[in-house]
Amino acid sequence: MNDHNHTPPRLIKLSLQPEGAPELDRPKPERLIRGNPLRETWNRVTDELSAGQVYFGVWRCELGHWRIAMGPTERELFTVLAGRCRVHDEQGHFEEATVGEAIYIPPGFSGTFEVLEALTKTYMICE
Repeated sequence: MNDHNHTPPRLIKLSLQPEGAPELDRPKPERLIRGNPLRETWNRVTDELSAGQVYFGVWRCELGHWRIAMGPTERELFTVLAGRCRVHDEQGHFEEATVGEAIYIPPGFSGTFEVLEALTKTYMICE
């Protein structure tokens, strides 16, 4: 292996005020429960893995509530930087997170995502 052609890995910092323009979207109408929140995403990395892909960045969202469904190999870990949210499962249980707290959403999860206070989070999704 020739180390002269190897690019060293780079560190990436995520913050409450990300640089650059975000991607904008809203939940699909058929998934909406309440509101129609604007969602802003600053995806910083999309890497191919031997078993799939990984994405991470900063995500911001207005108040709202919509259905979510993770794929059979998709999982997410997010940490709240500002605001408050709840992730509800189909059995009626939920986890709530506020500043400094994180939630892990496992593969195959179905439920809802509820933004209770304007939310900014960092996320890492692997699939």
